[in-house]
Amino acid sequence: MPGGAGYFGGWSGLRRFWGFLLVVLLGTAGILQILGPQILEPQTLEPQTLGPRHPPGAPSPEPVASPAIPPAPIVVHPAPPPAALRDDKPGRAVPGPIADPDPALQEFVAGSTTDALPAVAADGRKPMRHYAAGFDPTTTRPRIGVLVAGIGLSYADSKKAIADLPGGVSLAISPYTDNAEPLLASARLAGHEYLLSLPMEPQRFPLNDAGPNALMTNLSPQQNQPRLIWALSRLRGYAGVTDILGAMRGERLADVPDQMAPILAELNRRGLMYVAGPGQKAPVPQTWSKAVDLVIDDPATAADIDARLATLEQMARDRGAALGLIEAPRPVAIERLAAWTNGLSNRGLALAPVSALMLPPEDKPK
Repeated sequence: MPGGAGYFGGWSGLRRFWGFLLVVLLGTAGILQILGPQILEPQTLEPQTLGPRHPPGAPSPEPVASPAIPPAPIVVHPAPPPAALRDDKPGRAVPGPIADPDPALQEFVAGSTTDALPAVAADGRKPMRHYAAGFDPTTTRPRIGVLVAGIGLSYADSKKAIADLPGGVSLAISPYTDNAEPLLASARLAGHEYLLSLPMEPQRFPLNDAGPNALMTNLSPQQNQPRLIWALSRLRGYAGVTDILGAMRGERLADVPDQMAPILAELNRRGLMYVAGPGQKAPVPQTWSKAVDLVIDDPATAADIDARLATLEQMARDRGAALGLIEAPRPVAIERLAAWTNGLSNRGLALAPVSALMLPPEDKPK
């Protein structure tokens, strides 16, 4: 451009610059006047919905409440009744060690905090099931059982019997046993169910004496009751009782119905089974029971014991079940019994604990 000062040079150029700036400002003001309401005023946004948009000018639809989602129903399945309530038979089908004493199956003797009696648990479990040895109830083989009595009267012989005999052999424990718990713990671990030997007046009393706390025929049932409670509180974890105490069987008292009725009622109330001595009546009223079919160790010689065991086998085959008795855990009897049990299965027989041989009460349908 001429002069090098440019179009806005000098005073004339300065006037031209301010004139140009004025035109720009006036044009910008006009544009803002036209567009101002649309730019400066805040826009109102319609709320977003998940459904179709409402057309302009159409009447507003009635609001639709969201459907309430009902809570998932709580289904309460009633628990099945315990096995003890479905089936009150003695015995247990599950193999393995005998259960340790359960406080739920005990009640303390009145006035004592240490002496406990067996009892039916609040859920219906009974000692004659809970403390029974395992046995398959579906077996079709003849059942043969052996009860070894006099456990606890000789500690060494008792300990050896528990260790050497298979778990299917049942034990009868004397209530006069001192420090019985170690023996009982060993018996449970080895799978032996055990019974309490209830001291009862035997034949030929006083020549045969069942001890200072025996139940006697010359006492009334009310006088015998404290003796019964004393005996029942001596041990824990037993499945039932027997009137067999070594070589004594309590026959004299067992033959008096008025004496036995309250005893059997007490056993039934406490969920216990009962094993009667040989020659006695079974089944009995009120409680599950079995009578011994044969004494095995009288006389206690190896040859006689073997012969009696063979006789017991034949009884089991003829009747479907038989129960033998060893009166005391003498070494010769335990040795012959252990050898005999080893071959039972091969001879088609099933060694059964006494709980698997019980008969229902005579007043109960089979």
